[in-house]
Amino acid sequence: MRPVDPRLLRYARSARTHIAFQALLGTVTAGLVISQAVLIASVLSPLVQGTATLPDLATRLAALVAVVSARALVVAWREATSNRAAEHTIRELRAAVIDHAIALGPRWRARHGADTATLVTRGLDDLTPWFVRFLPQLVLVCTVTPLALATILWLDPVSAVVAAVVVPLIPVFMILVGRFTEKSSSARLVAMQRLSSQLLDLLAGLPTLRGLHRQRGPETHLARLGRQNTATTMATLRVAFLSGAVLEFLATLSVALVAVESGFRLVYGHIDLFTGLAVIMLAPEVFEPLRQVGTQFHASANGVAAAQRAFEVLETPLPAGHGSCPAEPCLHAPEAGRTTILCEQLSVAARGVWAPADLEATIRPGRLTALVGPSGGGKSTTMACLLGLTRPTRGRILLQDEDGTRVDLAEVDPTTWWSQLAWIPQSPVLVPGTLRDNLPADATDGDLDRAARATGFDEVLAGLPHGWDSPVGRGGVGLSVGQRQRLALVAALVGEAPLVFLDEPTAHLDAVSEEVVTSTLEALRAQGRTLVVIAHRESLVALADEVIEVHPRRAGEQEVAAHPELAAADALEAIDIHAPQLLDPKAAEPPPATRRDDTEGGRV
Repeated sequence: MRPVDPRLLRYARSARTHIAFQALLGTVTAGLVISQAVLIASVLSPLVQGTATLPDLATRLAALVAVVSARALVVAWREATSNRAAEHTIRELRAAVIDHAIALGPRWRARHGADTATLVTRGLDDLTPWFVRFLPQLVLVCTVTPLALATILWLDPVSAVVAAVVVPLIPVFMILVGRFTEKSSSARLVAMQRLSSQLLDLLAGLPTLRGLHRQRGPETHLARLGRQNTATTMATLRVAFLSGAVLEFLATLSVALVAVESGFRLVYGHIDLFTGLAVIMLAPEVFEPLRQVGTQFHASANGVAAAQRAFEVLETPLPAGHGSCPAEPCLHAPEAGRTTILCEQLSVAARGVWAPADLEATIRPGRLTALVGPSGGGKSTTMACLLGLTRPTRGRILLQDEDGTRVDLAEVDPTTWWSQLAWIPQSPVLVPGTLRDNLPADATDGDLDRAARATGFDEVLAGLPHGWDSPVGRGGVGLSVGQRQRLALVAALVGEAPLVFLDEPTAHLDAVSEEVVTSTLEALRAQGRTLVVIAHRESLVALADEVIEVHPRRAGEQEVAAHPELAAADALEAIDIHAPQLLDPKAAEPPPATRRDDTEGGRV
């Protein structure tokens, strides 16, 4: 376990600035420490020997008070800057991990989402002790310890040799203990991530478990994970306490050796009183930073382990479909409301199959296009490609504007594409706050009320005492699945996004709610919006202007050899492909659509 990982300097600019500033403060501290020891010796030695009185030493006493005050101010300043640097660095690392997790795509997030959530919350918070306690002491080891030792060498070479012999004992012991600490800290982080992941999965599936009267089934498993987390935490604390006690013993013994040696030589007249006092005052300062580093190392070990996990995420290679253009400058997306989307030989590798396989399709502006096909056939994968969240393994998606100019979606700046579309999944993501917080900020109450009547959400509002200002919990707690779906449709109606993607909007709805959703889709189409819908129910298929059939195909042996991802990839079907860029209420608002034309509609 490295005390300072160079990757931290690469991924967090605040860390670079802070370490440079700490080095400066460490140098200042070293000068103050040496000055304090020399001044104390210069005051005490003449007083003890009776060669001077306090009034004679007034200047030295004033200088000593100034040095002690300056040292206290430097310590306070160092702690304040360390707290700010920890806050900024953790924020930068969190942003970097989240951005990279988004770029890694829905497949990676489906496997590592819960672990990453634990990492960017509680995990990285453990970096604070590293910045506030460990790093300043590590800098003092590199400044105070060698400069104090050099001063002792100048004053009394014999004492310097004794100190130099015992100083390496502490780092050697720290290295040995660090190996055990790294294992226990890593085990604690893994146990915490496993417990958090299982708990999140259990909470997400609790309604289903309650419906099946199996809510008490996972209790034993969670209890076992909790005991495991407790055991690993106590193991880390046990190592920290034991090693801290040994470090204290070594540091005390080292100071005692220097002090006893200097004391005997002072008694026998080999050194004068000033030199003996200065050496005895400086000896603890040589070992104190080493002792503090050993003590604080364990307090920061959990944060170091979390940072290493963050670096592993950041260094995970991006897949082919990471949703960003391959080279700069990226092209600006054409106006989505007037753009025809062309799929040419669109194929995505997924567990030994192509899903979709060689899809040829055209999505025309202002129409409602339905994606149909068997479960696992690649409908969600196709939509992920259209959203720009993943790229096809083979084939491409072209955006064609009115004058016939075509642009490959892979070469388009994703932010310019996402800003023009809205994405409504089966379970819309709602941010904690109020209903209004989940709607476009520029929407008026009149717009919202009209959209609510069109979607049937007015019936929900009638039962809420605070109307649009009614609170909603994380993930939409307080609203049913159907009510969340209607709220997402309200956002789409009052928004301005010209392109709207919907994943089975009538799933889990009763007949009345389904009729409301279909009428809302008709209203969106009448406004000129382009709608792309994953459809399983016949009512949605019948509503569509065009239907695109999506089918999988098993990959041959030669294809598997040519595309290793066929053997390792996970299907995107049923993966919740939410992307924070698409969940902003403004981005979740739809634009124009032509009228349904049955003569042109058909199957592709």
